[in-house]
Amino acid sequence: MTRWLVTGASGMLGRDLTGLLRGRGEDYVPLTRADLDITDLTAVAKMVSDIGPDVVVNCAAWTAVDAAEEHEEEARAVNYLGAANLAAACAQVGALLVHPSTDYVFDGQASTPYGENHQTAPAGAYGRSKLAGEQAVRGALPDASYIVRTAWLYGAHGKNFVKTMLRLARNGTAPGVVADQHGQPTWTADVAAQVHALIAKSAPPGIYHATSSGQTTWFGFAEEIFALYHSSVTRDQNQDQGQKEDPERVRLTPRPITTADYPTPAKRPAYSVLAHDSWHAAGIAPISNWKDALHRAFPAILQNTDA
Repeated sequence: MTRWLVTGASGMLGRDLTGLLRGRGEDYVPLTRADLDITDLTAVAKMVSDIGPDVVVNCAAWTAVDAAEEHEEEARAVNYLGAANLAAACAQVGALLVHPSTDYVFDGQASTPYGENHQTAPAGAYGRSKLAGEQAVRGALPDASYIVRTAWLYGAHGKNFVKTMLRLARNGTAPGVVADQHGQPTWTADVAAQVHALIAKSAPPGIYHATSSGQTTWFGFAEEIFALYHSSVTRDQNQDQGQKEDPERVRLTPRPITTADYPTPAKRPAYSVLAHDSWHAAGIAPISNWKDALHRAFPAILQNTDA
């Protein structure tokens, strides 16, 4: 049986991955930040040596994109140094390393999906720190590592865009949502399943893009979330006529705005659509269409909006 070690196990992806491993009866060790500071090389080396995993999945990361602009060294410590430390420890024990990364390693100016080997050119501090982590992992473990780039993540655990939109819908707020940034909303449970498939099917080491198929804008994503919420309210009303929703609130929908209308400290990619050629080459199906994924994820997220 494969023995897994998962860092960042209390995060959105980490919780879905450990839940999947638990459901499949896998042997795994979940580590939170309190259990292991991945920026501490000595601690990382000892922990990995003591556990003796076959596979390490590094779900620990600095993900505060805007904050990274003012705290690049702190972001780099986690996203680069932490990744390098884990790679070194995996090399010592002969373990595989799965390292999630991001669309922010690209410039965000393309008009066709970014291939796995497309030239990287991060536009901000977060992307630079994640690219440095990728390079450290591939440099130390060229034949024993998987770089799994993902984007526009949401899930049942922690804060994310879907939960924000649901909260606004429940409060009767029609938000302005950016309509000129294109990407692939991706459910963390789907990413967890792809990570598991890489190991279960002994896929070739390399770079994989774990994003949903298809594409939309943040505005299109928000519209679908509001539509699903409205449908759930109508269904609940049909089941329980004693609890009525304000009909004006139910009809509220987001309104489109531009990136210029919503300035942020970190530059957002205008185009974050990733290609999935590596999955096909490995004989593994990519993640399904983003709408399908959102519909599958919605019941669990709806129950955990305040989590």
